[in-house]
Amino acid sequence: MKEEIIIAGFGGQGVLSMGKILAYSAIMQDMEVTWMPSYGPEMRGGTANVCVIISDRKIGSPIVTKYDTAIVLNQQSLDKFENAVKPGGLLIYDPSGITREPVRKDIQICRIDAISHAAELGNAKVYNMVVLGAFLKMHPVVEQKNVRKGLEKSIPARYSDLIDLNEKAIAEGMKHVVSVNQI
Repeated sequence: MKEEIIIAGFGGQGVLSMGKILAYSAIMQDMEVTWMPSYGPEMRGGTANVCVIISDRKIGSPIVTKYDTAIVLNQQSLDKFENAVKPGGLLIYDPSGITREPVRKDIQICRIDAISHAAELGNAKVYNMVVLGAFLKMHPVVEQKNVRKGLEKSIPARYSDLIDLNEKAIAEGMKHVVSVNQI
């Protein structure tokens, strides 16, 4: 098993945190992992992306140009990474940051309205966990018990009271992800 994932959006959307939690969750499952962030110097509001590779074997290189999954949270990311998804791959997007819908017919496309579901939970900061839940529903590359361990490893001890809320956000994403097409 090997899953090459790009997560992309604006700084401040939790893109890097989402990748880190996914990576830690896979580590807790004794998987091989790479986590390679990329972001502009302005951070919040600038573009940010992270490539996460999860594998049951050694990973030869963290450099990827074609992905099994792209998770895109804004139009710039969709424009940049839609064509970088391998045929038969998965693209997940939040429509709130998108002005042009994805058009590929050779990949599975899923939508998650993460902003509204995070708002329903009463905390916009769990937006990224709603998106992560959508991904884990479509590609359960890590077990839920290890996601909890990944959250515990990633979230500072002073915010440990937010772990349960983050788990609820992941569950919301799993419940509300919508497949837009069939390939």
